[in-house]
Amino acid sequence: MQEVRVSSEKLTEAVVLKLKKAGLRELDATIVADVLVHADLRGVSSHGVLRTEHYVKRITEGGINPEPEFTIKATGPVTAIFDGDNGMGHVIAKEAMNYTIKLAEKSGVGMVGVMNSSHCGALSYFVQQAAEMNLIGLAMTHTDKIVVPFGGAKPYFGTNPIAFGFPSKNKPLILDMATSNVAWGKILHKREAGTATIPSDWGVDEKGKPTTDPNAVTALLPFAGPKGYGMSMVVDIFSGILTASAFGPHVTKMYGDYSEKRQLGHFLCAINPSYFTTIESFLCNIDQMVNEIHAINPAEGFTKVMVPGEPEYLREEEYLKEGIPLTDSLYEYLIEDKQTSI
Repeated sequence: MQEVRVSSEKLTEAVVLKLKKAGLRELDATIVADVLVHADLRGVSSHGVLRTEHYVKRITEGGINPEPEFTIKATGPVTAIFDGDNGMGHVIAKEAMNYTIKLAEKSGVGMVGVMNSSHCGALSYFVQQAAEMNLIGLAMTHTDKIVVPFGGAKPYFGTNPIAFGFPSKNKPLILDMATSNVAWGKILHKREAGTATIPSDWGVDEKGKPTTDPNAVTALLPFAGPKGYGMSMVVDIFSGILTASAFGPHVTKMYGDYSEKRQLGHFLCAINPSYFTTIESFLCNIDQMVNEIHAINPAEGFTKVMVPGEPEYLREEEYLKEGIPLTDSLYEYLIEDKQTSI
């Protein structure tokens, strides 16, 4: 399958146009596009502009409210519930993290439970919001069942990602990971790209057996067996049960009834390091840690020991210079409404 390289600016314009045509407000469309392109720049194409067509379908069929009215209910000095009114999850999570940041700046910590949301994309975007304000960011969310529990043959939890962002004097340290071995979007990307085989620890077929065929995958495997399974449960408790949202197999399917609101939950937290130590000391020690890790002799087959988020930053530098790679079919979908190519 052929590959097309597109600049982040042109890609953003194309996605905004698609979302506006579907009925999204321009500001909201711009935020969603920013989150999607952020993911693609980091090389996380499973959460990038690949998702645009899906969001368009949900908006046009009624599964996403294109003109939501957000409400925030303060429940304590450092806590709140953010109701997203079933709008675009990307916009909801960004606004909720902004509120979380204000709480942390004022009181040292902020914790916000989000309800009535939808798929919010790459969590790295939202923890980076906090890290860029010299705060520690934490974000987690749940998805519909697609991951088999350790020892099970049928799915119960979703991919249930969790992300952390730590400020530094250089680029923030970002750890963003699914509790499955890979995100479901990665399977979709492999299918879209026509990839013949995948690692056998990514997913299972309809009988619950590991498979190397991306087209045969019906459910995913948790990372590190029981550890990923346990972490997935933790994320669902925070994102689902704590926010009075659905949990486990009760979460509405992403690829199901597109007219049905998904009512997803997220949990966001921001921590102000200056309430525990001086910010200067914190940032210096983070940088010292990174430098010491970089100084470790690499193992055979590696050229350098990197820290979380570093491979993504290197990918971003490359893609900003050379353009973001798209499959030809995705490229054609994105330009069909434009008068010229992108």
